[in-house]
Parts: sequence; structure tokens; C-alpha cells
Amino acid sequence: MEFWKIVGKKPVQVRPQAYRLESQLQSFIEAAPSILGRTLLIIGRYVATAHDGVVDLLALDSTGALHVIEVKRGLTPRQVTAQLLDYASWGATLSHEQIISIFAHHRPGVRLTDAFYEQFEITLPDVVNATQVLTIVAPSIDPATERIVKYLADFGLLINVVVIQYLRAGSTTWLVKPGGQLVVEPNSGRHVRAREPLYAERETKTRTPSVTHDWCIHFDEHPDGRQWSDGIEFGFVSTDGSKWFDRSLADVIPGSRIFAFLPGSGYVGVGRVLHAAKRFDEALVRQADRDKLLSTLPLKGTYRREGDEDDDLAEWVIAVKWSLALPREQAFRKPGMNTYAKTLTGMRHRYTIDAVARAFGSHD
Repeated sequence: MEFWKIVGKKPVQVRPQAYRLESQLQSFIEAAPSILGRTLLIIGRYVATAHDGVVDLLALDSTGALHVIEVKRGLTPRQVTAQLLDYASWGATLSHEQIISIFAHHRPGVRLTDAFYEQFEITLPDVVNATQVLTIVAPSIDPATERIVKYLADFGLLINVVVIQYLRAGSTTWLVKPGGQLVVEPNSGRHVRAREPLYAERETKTRTPSVTHDWCIHFDEHPDGRQWSDGIEFGFVSTDGSKWFDRSLADVIPGSRIFAFLPGSGYVGVGRVLHAAKRFDEALVRQADRDKLLSTLPLKGTYRREGDEDDDLAEWVIAVKWSLALPREQAFRKPGMNTYAKTLTGMRHRYTIDAVARAFGSHD
């Protein structure tokens, strides 16, 4: 992406400049880690290792994977990759208690569980740091570093390279996030440009497009509300209307693939959408090759609530034809998989899509 400013009546190209201090970019990432291309919770900065090293930034993603982030300029490819691998080998040894301790030092008085829920809207997984993701952040990527990183990624190492550059033009800061989205912050005089990660989470050659037909839905059970056993038996997923009314709802069309996820357990179902979302009192599901009103069927759970004449309070239902649906006790989950933070999310993490599809026999 090129940047231009208008001087009088003439466009003048704004050229990237190397950032002067690594600490400046570290501060940017700490304040807005999504500049690296995904939602992260920073748990530590300048973290000392057991081998006389200092990690620039440590973070967790929504799956509990540990992200080791190094901001580098002026080092040789061998130095960059060797240092990152050294830090990752140390990070892999960190226990749950040590990660809590690192976060407590980084944000005194804040509990990791609370910060994790605030960031991702899900509880902290029982297993943390089962997987490590390595990220090099640099002002440019030379052919040697790219070759080394690609070689490591091809062997299954989760390693990223993100190129971030400053642009200077007046008194506006432009943060160009991966995918070309712009965020403007006035009056700082600094501009930042970030390139798409080169080798993010084994998506080097199979990155899914921005328009997706695969969706992850959190089927959040309640003792006095919805029950997953109903979803299995009658073929549907559902959730509160207040969490559904965004632009993505209209994209969940018949034929889309649904991955059902039970918070705290794992993936429990894969199927195809039969009918678009309807309020519970209007929802149809497929039974014995015929559509029937869901509200007339012998449900174990409760799907009506006070005031649900309001669309935002109603239960919304999507009818699904399951390829396979399993009870909670047989939920599928493995390290490195993305559990997604929102109730309804387009699935773009290829490793997760492939792993669940294989486990549930859904390869189309």
C-alpha cells in the first residue's frame, strides 16, 4: 500500500522510514497488539529468561497459546532467528503458575483470569502454553530471513514475520493493520504501516479468504436455558439475539458450514445450515424430511424468556443438518486450535478448520 500527501495541487509520495527506537514500536504493540494481525493479551514486557535473555513481549491468544514477540532492527538473519528460538525454548517450559506470576508483575493488582475474559469474552483455558507462537517484528524482511523462517514454518513451527514501517507526513498517525484497514490517531506526527504476517499459524499457503462460508458458533448451555442435547436431537444451534445482531448474521446462509463449540469443552458438531436465523417462535427445523416448528417439539431446554418480543432479547435459531454431533463428554480439542472469542465468528484459521473437519468426517 502506497501513501501520498497533497502539497498544493501536486501529490507527493510519503516514503517509509526505519523506526529509530525498538521501544517505540514495542509500546505500540503493547497498546494495540492487534497490529500484529490477531487479538492478543500482552502478559509481559522485557521478561527475563533463565538463560540471560530478555524477551521483548509475551502474550496469550484466545486458545491459551504463548506468543513470544521480538522487535528487531539491524540484526543478521542468523542472530534474529537464533535469539527467537532460544527465547521460545525457554517459554515452552513456563508453567501455569509462572505465567500468572509474569502477568502479575506486568499488571499489578489485576488477575490474569479477569484480564483474559475481558479481552476474549471466554474463560482462561485450563491448559495454557501448550503451544508457542513466535513473531519477529522488523522494519524490513531480507531474503535470508524469509528463507529461514519459511523453512522453520514448513517443519510445523508456528512462526510469524510482521513488517512494520513508519511514515511521516504532518501531524496524523496512520496505523495500517494487516488487510489494509486504517486506524487514525491525530497529533502524534508518526505513521506506522504493518504488512500481513508472512507465516502465521501454518497459513503460509492455505490462508482462507476474508469472505467465509465456515462459521464457529458458541452454544452456551444454561441449566435453566438452552441444552446442547436439544441441538443434537433436533438439528439446530441458538443463542441470545443481543449477541447476534451484527453484519455477520446475514452471511450465515443455507449451505454455510457450522462448527459448534461448547465453551469449556471443545468442538462438538459440524454441519450445514438448512435455514437462516429465525426467532425461536418462528424457527423451523428438519425432522423426518419435513420442516417443523421447533417450539412444538419436546425440548429439554427453555428458549423463551421475559420480554422476548424484542428481537434483541429473543432466542435466535439456525437449523443445521449435522455431519456429526457429539455430547459434551466427547468434545474435540487439541493444542494450537483457535476457539474464537465471539459467539458467532467466521472461521479463517486453517489449522483449526482442517483438524475439526477431519475429526468429524466433514471434508467438503
